[in-house]
Amino acid sequence: MGIGMAGVGMNVMHDGNHGSYSSKKWINKLMGSSMYILAGNVYNWQVQHNVLHHTYTNIHGHDEDMDAGRIIRFTKHAKWMKFHKFQHYYSVFLYGLLTFNWALTTDFKQTKRYLARKLAYGKLPSPIKQWSTIVITKIIYLLIWIVVPMVIMSIAWWKILIGFFVMHYVAGLILSIIFQLAHMVEEAQMPLPDTTGTMKNTWAIHQLFTTVNFSTKNRIINWFTGGLNHQVEHHIFPHISHIHYTKISKIVKQTAQEFNLPYNEYKTTRKAIIAHFKHLKQMGMKPAMRS
Repeated sequence: MGIGMAGVGMNVMHDGNHGSYSSKKWINKLMGSSMYILAGNVYNWQVQHNVLHHTYTNIHGHDEDMDAGRIIRFTKHAKWMKFHKFQHYYSVFLYGLLTFNWALTTDFKQTKRYLARKLAYGKLPSPIKQWSTIVITKIIYLLIWIVVPMVIMSIAWWKILIGFFVMHYVAGLILSIIFQLAHMVEEAQMPLPDTTGTMKNTWAIHQLFTTVNFSTKNRIINWFTGGLNHQVEHHIFPHISHIHYTKISKIVKQTAQEFNLPYNEYKTTRKAIIAHFKHLKQMGMKPAMRS
């Protein structure tokens, strides 16, 4: 079930909330709403992902995908703590908590923060509507996944809770690792703006420097990740369905070479995973110790 959750998130929800699942808005909205059965919230996800991540990719302090609090240090621009020297060991255990946190705390914190900053992907929802949506969808979610199995199916409560946690842990682990392979690796740059708030490169070129593909020739990975292994193409063309990325990649790669721009890519998922944990190890070293 956790593997299924991850598959729905990467293939259906992701495209739907990008408006790339269909040419019809209502279908995109319906598919994007699958976020609610993954324990998340559409408004929060669209702000964090579509607005903050896709606009400010790998920019510390703006791209919230780089912010894991103090527990994991993804960039040299983040404050170093002594325990970070072990993060390439313990991070993988924390990754599994991603969707579990969505279900319990993250959505409430994000809604409070985003509404205060008046952030939105499109029209800003009214606070009453957004808070009502969160509360109602969370109640329905818990009823479907915990209360109904306990009451109707007469399954022991502790079995339900263990199953619920394992499902979320597997989904969170898959989603977290897939997301990290595209940006939190050695080849992906993490630039900062200058004193005037200006970035060195234009948006599209910035995406080429901060994004990495992996295992694009693997049909199983292409299918299961919903094209998220074609992260370069996705970041430049987020409104195009992921089923076209394989063909688009040939054009993007050729154009990047023509203008002497990077086209970062790992041939296999294994190499990308190794690169990610190698990056975590480097970021965990005391800054003065790194060459």
